[in-house]
Amino acid sequence: MTPSGLSIYLLFLPPLLGMLICTLRLSARAALGAAVATGVLECLAAAQCLAALHGNARLFAAGGQLFVDALSGYHLALVALVFCVTSIYARGYFAADIATGKFRAAQAQRYGLLYHGFLAMLVLVLTANNMGLLWIALEATTLVSALLILTDGKPASLEAMWKYLIICSVGIALAFVGTLLLSVAARGADPGGARAFFWTTLIDHAAQLNPGIMLAAFVFALIGFGTKAGLAPMHTWLPDAHSQAPTPVSAVFSGVMLNCALYGIMRYLPLTEDSLGSSMRAHHLLLVFGLVSIVVAAIFIPAQHDIKRLLAYSSVEHIGIIAVGLGLGGVGTIAALFHTLNHSLAKTLAFFSAGRLAETYGTHDMRLIKGASRASPLWGGGFLVSILALVGMAPFSIFMSELLIVKTALQAKALITLVIFCGGALIVFVSALKHAMDVSLGSSGREITPLRPSASDAIMVVGFTALLAVTGLWLPHWYLSLLDTMKNIIEHAPLPAGGLL
Repeated sequence: MTPSGLSIYLLFLPPLLGMLICTLRLSARAALGAAVATGVLECLAAAQCLAALHGNARLFAAGGQLFVDALSGYHLALVALVFCVTSIYARGYFAADIATGKFRAAQAQRYGLLYHGFLAMLVLVLTANNMGLLWIALEATTLVSALLILTDGKPASLEAMWKYLIICSVGIALAFVGTLLLSVAARGADPGGARAFFWTTLIDHAAQLNPGIMLAAFVFALIGFGTKAGLAPMHTWLPDAHSQAPTPVSAVFSGVMLNCALYGIMRYLPLTEDSLGSSMRAHHLLLVFGLVSIVVAAIFIPAQHDIKRLLAYSSVEHIGIIAVGLGLGGVGTIAALFHTLNHSLAKTLAFFSAGRLAETYGTHDMRLIKGASRASPLWGGGFLVSILALVGMAPFSIFMSELLIVKTALQAKALITLVIFCGGALIVFVSALKHAMDVSLGSSGREITPLRPSASDAIMVVGFTALLAVTGLWLPHWYLSLLDTMKNIIEHAPLPAGGLL
């Protein structure tokens, strides 16, 4: 076994170990504690994988079936980070239900099995070199994560689960058609051998792929994977699933699962553009879906009353923003990748805060959640900060990534894109900020018994806030280099001379 192969295999060890532990007879607290331990191990595994990438363009394992490059390594690090902190958060989130017997040991073990299975499948998505294996792994994430929505067993959760399962399965079926068309398009390149369906082989022969069939493959992949990513108008499963799933599951959904579905589209993008002679047609399609997502979010966010549905539509907007950046290309791709990090951090903090506030007030209805910064200073403040970050308030990092997208649109003279992007962002800014001000600073009119935050709660809120603020003001050189490298992978073209950020 090569050192590079070992680095990739180690990524699968923590979730598999967690699944094994959760088959044992454990208490509910022990099962949730196991998830914390495996989350930390996954962060270490992702860190060693990124370290192994230093000086190597790609790492390979399983005869080339698995690989990691800068793009997949970046997403793997985000997955590991979000799963780790979510595991820590889940211990406090379920503590009250464990104490009252609502969340029993058997439920916690089932939750742990599914949670670790979900992590394993996301890791497989991000390490799959075989494009067929990538599709299989994304389908598996749907099956596993659907059952996580049903953790509390309520009728509304059951309805949300079926909606998620049906809509995303239809989307994945369309992505399967795209995968089949990709295999047909690859016949024109005739790379030959067992590795003909590997992304690393296809990208080397992308200019020889059948352009018409490859464009059709991209359309099916965009709609199929875009359904799982929450791009409008295929987003309809997302508000129900986010509002009914346990808050740790919602955080993982929004923080990393949507990114992993977009990652599949990122892999198709250079194949399509190279086969079409860099016509930007694939970029334009992605741009249209991104703008539609921003418009849909701008329409629905003002009318929301459920705090988690508000965050769900915010996810639709931000996935749209990432798609717009990718669609613009060039510096827009850099901005989209930076925005991926920013959204994951801000949305994880937002869901953590919303979940604890809903527990404090006994409702998800924002009309009944008022004065949260007084009733629960930590989580009320955390919710306000996360919304300020999500709407693009300076100096938080989302302001910088959105500013880069606006700059790219101006340089490209994409005026229609610029007007829709800025108009939608402005509506979301005003309406989401109003919701946040009402929740955090409004007058409740009733006595609220605050939840006592733990030290880990305070560390998470302060840590996420600091990361969002610092990355809005300064980025280390190695991160800028990583963004450049990932941009090269997606665009399959050298960067222009000069600085980008």
